[in-house]
Amino acid sequence: MTRLSSVWPILKHYDQNHLARIAMPLGGIGTGTVSLGGRGDLRDWELMNRPGKGFIPGLAAHDAQGARPNPPFFALTAQAAGGETFCRALEGPLELADYEGDWGSPAANHGLPRFHECSFAVAYPLAQVLLSDPAAPVDVRLEAFNPLIPGDADSSGVPIAVLRYVISNKTADPMTVAVCGSLPNFIGTDGSARGQRDWIGRYPLTGACRNRNEFRRLDSVCGVMMTTDGVDSHAPQWGTLALVTTARHDVTARTAWAKLPWGSSLQDFWDDFTGDGQLEERPYEEEDMPMASLAVRTELPAHGETAITFLLTWHFPNRVTWTPRQTGECGCCSTDDRIGNYYTTQYDDAWDVACRTAPQLDSLEAATVRFVDAFCGSDLPDVVKEAALFNVSTLRSQTCFRTPDGRFFGWEGACNHEGCCYGSCTHVWNYEQTTAYLFGELSRSMREIEFSHATDNQGLMSFRVNLPLERAGDFGRAAADGQMGCIMKMYRDWQLSGDNALLRSLWPKVRAALAFCWIEGGWDADQDGVMEGCQHNTMDVEYYGPNPQMGLWYLGALRAGEEMARYLGETDFAQKCRALFEHGSAWIDTHLFNGEYYEHEIRPPQDPGDVAEALLVGMGAEDPTRPEFQLGPGCLVDQLVGQYMAHVCGLGYLAKPEYVRKTLESILKYNLREGLFDHFNCMRSFALGDESALLMASYPQGRPENPFPYYTEVMTGFEYTAAIGALYEGMRDDGLRCIANIRERYDGQKRSPFNEAECGHHYARAMAAWAAVLALEGFHYSGVTGAMEFAPHDGAFFWATGDAWGTCAMRIDEAGADVQLEVLHGTLTLETFTLTEVGASTFDAPRQIVTGEPVHFHVVAH
Repeated sequence: MTRLSSVWPILKHYDQNHLARIAMPLGGIGTGTVSLGGRGDLRDWELMNRPGKGFIPGLAAHDAQGARPNPPFFALTAQAAGGETFCRALEGPLELADYEGDWGSPAANHGLPRFHECSFAVAYPLAQVLLSDPAAPVDVRLEAFNPLIPGDADSSGVPIAVLRYVISNKTADPMTVAVCGSLPNFIGTDGSARGQRDWIGRYPLTGACRNRNEFRRLDSVCGVMMTTDGVDSHAPQWGTLALVTTARHDVTARTAWAKLPWGSSLQDFWDDFTGDGQLEERPYEEEDMPMASLAVRTELPAHGETAITFLLTWHFPNRVTWTPRQTGECGCCSTDDRIGNYYTTQYDDAWDVACRTAPQLDSLEAATVRFVDAFCGSDLPDVVKEAALFNVSTLRSQTCFRTPDGRFFGWEGACNHEGCCYGSCTHVWNYEQTTAYLFGELSRSMREIEFSHATDNQGLMSFRVNLPLERAGDFGRAAADGQMGCIMKMYRDWQLSGDNALLRSLWPKVRAALAFCWIEGGWDADQDGVMEGCQHNTMDVEYYGPNPQMGLWYLGALRAGEEMARYLGETDFAQKCRALFEHGSAWIDTHLFNGEYYEHEIRPPQDPGDVAEALLVGMGAEDPTRPEFQLGPGCLVDQLVGQYMAHVCGLGYLAKPEYVRKTLESILKYNLREGLFDHFNCMRSFALGDESALLMASYPQGRPENPFPYYTEVMTGFEYTAAIGALYEGMRDDGLRCIANIRERYDGQKRSPFNEAECGHHYARAMAAWAAVLALEGFHYSGVTGAMEFAPHDGAFFWATGDAWGTCAMRIDEAGADVQLEVLHGTLTLETFTLTEVGASTFDAPRQIVTGEPVHFHVVAH
């Protein structure tokens, strides 16, 4: 049995029956990724500024005569003196679904010998693929990761996949072993029709040459640098790749494979490598996608272990806007539409990435392990840690990117070959908490974009941001939930960071965004604290009349606005927000709560002209006076989303606490399905068969003829909202059951554990899962006042503020609690530490707690 790493923590282990759908993204924030498959293969090569689900370079182009390149793979040879050579691809068995195709198996590298047994152990982003074989003299453990260090977006944004093959000798004889990685130079081909330059000719060659490979050797790394002379230098697919190793001895390479017919190119490579574990160069011939191979040979002692590390790096600078105005003759976007990538401003090319990262690799790995170890060691249910941590991977997918100025943007999700739903859509990104608590700098950049660039002087916030930023407000339409949520997020990010300068600079637009509710024909034109107007929202339609979803978002925004205005000395505005909040909260409780949950009171406008133009997006009813696609009397899964956000922000209850709890009980009563065999769904299916899930809505009191579009669906981000709401209300078992239902659907066999989909892969809303950590810990932090709060629980718990993170260990007794607070990254300002319903400890003056200096203190019970 292959041994696990003694250093890397493990949160989840997947056996051989749960590997088929695993695809863990390897790459930095905003850099693109390649995914590690459950059997140890590399799939979904999404490096060239767009998604590439299912794309494996060289696979689609391969034919029986070998005229095209081979897909990427790594291989092993092992031989004792005078013994037989053991040769394998460094992968586990193929799935049965890969056995049949029109030309035999359609799988990449299907004909290579491979290991019999495989499993996958992971605590994101640290993955271990365990390979073993009864007939093998060695076991192999692949350790794959990319640096992930909360509070350090740059170190978490390196365009690199680290692949370390750890080989264990099962015998009493010393052996010679070698590992070889092979990769086609696929620059110019991204798996989409637009990127298939060699077959479709979208990007004409600039000269006689095409893609080139060059072997290079330096003190820190040696390997193959991949460039192109044949791709338009303005194309999104133009850039560089590198496959290198940190080994310094016995390294050989091929910069090209022999160009032979049928399968002879692969045969020539295999015979060469398995002969002695080394490679001999082959003559270079001009071709579209020349193969490169890099081999490292070393000695392996009897019963010993050795590690060989490879680095895959990339650099593709030409990201184009998601809202292009024109295209060039070759199909590329014009110069005005190219927005670029932040990560490519930090490095010259892929070789520079490898050279500069290799010397830092040990420290980057240690910091990553420190974070993952601290988080996984927290005394929280494993399923909560899994949901929170594995969804962090979305930040590294093609859902997200950074422009050269460092600002952070996101699609809603990613389709197979293009982004899905552009614009850092406010009504989707409202739900997620991961960015704010792990990468505060990136979260604050989103607030700056929303208010400084996407909000006009009247307070209209375009809920989709056009790019470049000069076009940010061109969309010109407002979403009720999106705009209110951004106000609450502004309060959250200000509190977490203590950045008063940011608040002061953005406050005029924040205030205007709240006052926008009160314009003629607006959401709350009569200024009574209740949204009655036309409310475009995350269901992609307009609701008419008071409803809990937008109503509670509004109440939360009023509370956030009140607190920010009061801090800034704008007492009159704060009092107005308070008065509207109190009236609106009482009205919603009185008129929308039906004894079990909150309903939607449909109120069409008397005339279409009564609706402010900016509120109509055009995705709902054609005639606003006769609206379709309304919630009506439905029990909506996220009707309390505003309350969920208020709990995260520490803003208290927006409605009667007993009504909030009763509503959550009703959501579980009416929306929870233990199996879906008898469920009718007229839209997309994200849960099927015997899987359990929370439906988007149920209609226990009768359904409108044509409800909002998604009411029969299941979507994880919305489920998390209800589950976490239950956790905040003390309904622990119910909340955990709902989270477990989600993660059981993403079990590696049916779906990838690192890809919770909604409108596209890696959907941003699912990063709401981080709030389950906050709810169970009762965690709040204010950088403004230096106050930290936890619920009283014995044990050790992870905390993060977006700029600093660490652990808090508590031992509770009748007299109070002994507390040890440790900062593992960044600096924490602390003046007051509170254990809810126990007591507080206040320091004489604010303390600056730095990394490596644990603080011990006692909280005295009331």
